[in-house]
Amino acid sequence: MVKEFASKADLGEKQVTFSRLADTAYAYTAEGDPNTGVVIGDDGVMVIDTQATPLMAERVLDKIRSVTDKPVKYVVMTHYHAVRVLGASAYEPEHIISSRDTYDLIVERGKQDWKSEFERFPRLFNGYETIPGLTWPTITFTGEMSLWMGDTEVRIMQLGRGHTKGDTVVWLPEERVLFSGDLVEYGATPYTGDAYLLDWPATLDNITALKPRALVPGRGDALVTQKTIREGIDGTRAFVTAMYRSVEAGQKQGKDLKEIYKETYSTLKPEFGEWVIFDHCLPFDVARAYDIASGIADPQIWTAERDSEMWEALEG
Repeated sequence: MVKEFASKADLGEKQVTFSRLADTAYAYTAEGDPNTGVVIGDDGVMVIDTQATPLMAERVLDKIRSVTDKPVKYVVMTHYHAVRVLGASAYEPEHIISSRDTYDLIVERGKQDWKSEFERFPRLFNGYETIPGLTWPTITFTGEMSLWMGDTEVRIMQLGRGHTKGDTVVWLPEERVLFSGDLVEYGATPYTGDAYLLDWPATLDNITALKPRALVPGRGDALVTQKTIREGIDGTRAFVTAMYRSVEAGQKQGKDLKEIYKETYSTLKPEFGEWVIFDHCLPFDVARAYDIASGIADPQIWTAERDSEMWEALEG
């Protein structure tokens, strides 16, 4: 008998924290669930990653309304994953911003990803029925764009591929606050099913070079000391590197995917096994790493059917 996706047993509500990082910047975090960033300008608000449903986004709006009554002008999508973007309609933003690469991924695989993520992790889609459809950007960019929210400069940048090919960070240069999306995790296992694992370490170098004073990871606490920022970046790098090396070694030895998965699980469990969603992510992570080691450069599309087939093959 094949066990259910590890995430289906994750049913407990998480404690929400709304942290002030600067006069203009806040972090909405929830014990390892997906984070949301908030920037408050002179005449409006920017939301960075929206939560998975409009109902869940209302919780973020409640926190925003506790500190400002300004309208939400911008939503920024750090990448295309459904759990990050399908709550956007709740904010009624003037504009939704993403990289062009993220837009292309939505076109290519947005519908499949929505169904796949919902079936993997239903708790994160509370209010699923309130989702009106895919979230489409109204503004796309390549490389970097800047905008001013009154006196607050916001730089929206692609620093390199990692979690996906469309990864975007939001940087407040004056405040030195960075919203990294899932390029950095803290106490949470990186999901690498759509990743470019060989590029990711260099992208983390580019994040480090900004020398942020505060960093909001994709999951985990907001990082407000140099020690925790280093831990978040270095921990993400260590996981990505160790996981890929283990899979690559097994692939070169001609081992099958299930054997490689079991060996990689045993290798990583002592150091990373207590991180949030370790058991959930690792089968998808190993499957992607195996593809890369086998010469498949770009991620295959994850569908609900492919999810189940992969899970059964590795956990059966």
